[in-house]
Formats: sequence, C-alpha cells, structure tokens
Amino acid sequence: MKKSDLPECPVATLLMLIGTKRKVLIIRDLLTGTKRFKELQRSVGCSQKVLTDNLRELENDGLVSRKVYAEVPPRVEYSMTKLGNSLSPILDSMAKWGTDYKKNLK
Repeated sequence: MKKSDLPECPVATLLMLIGTKRKVLIIRDLLTGTKRFKELQRSVGCSQKVLTDNLRELENDGLVSRKVYAEVPPRVEYSMTKLGNSLSPILDSMAKWGTDYKKNLK
C-alpha cells in the first residue's frame, strides 16, 4: 500500500486496516503468539474463505507474516510483524473499554 492511498485522518487509516470484526479477532489471537490456520479459524469462527481473505489483507498491509513449511501435508503459520505488534496497546485499550462497559451495564 502506498502512503497516497491512505486517508488523511489517522483514525480512518486505522479503521481501514483493522476495521472489521474478523481482523480485530485475528490480531487479538496473533498477539499472543504464532498460530496455524485451523487454530485461527476455530477461534475467530468464520469460513475458510473469510479467514483467508482477511489474512491476505493483513499480510499485504504488513501487519501479519505468513510462513509456509515444505512438509507433507503443508504447514502454514501466521504471526504478527513488528509493525503488527505495535497494535497491542490499542487492542488492550479496546479490551479494557469492553470490560468496563460490561461492568457498567444495568
């Protein structure tokens, strides 16, 4: 992605990169460590196509890395890049807010 393709607003940029429910859940899972495709699919709860599309977008945006092992059957692992790991405080804040929201509901 080129800088010129990004919105001027930094919040809009963030939402463009991680603004879907599935992407946030993928990032949540990968921030705890490397995962295989099926682990992510079970945790995120989506179809193979949806997960594949979201992982490809996150990889193209430089947030997730994909490593393929030359084994039979093939093994593929996903992990956060250094740039992707910088999202950790953002997701921590989101988790804290969600917890506080639940506590304050009557």
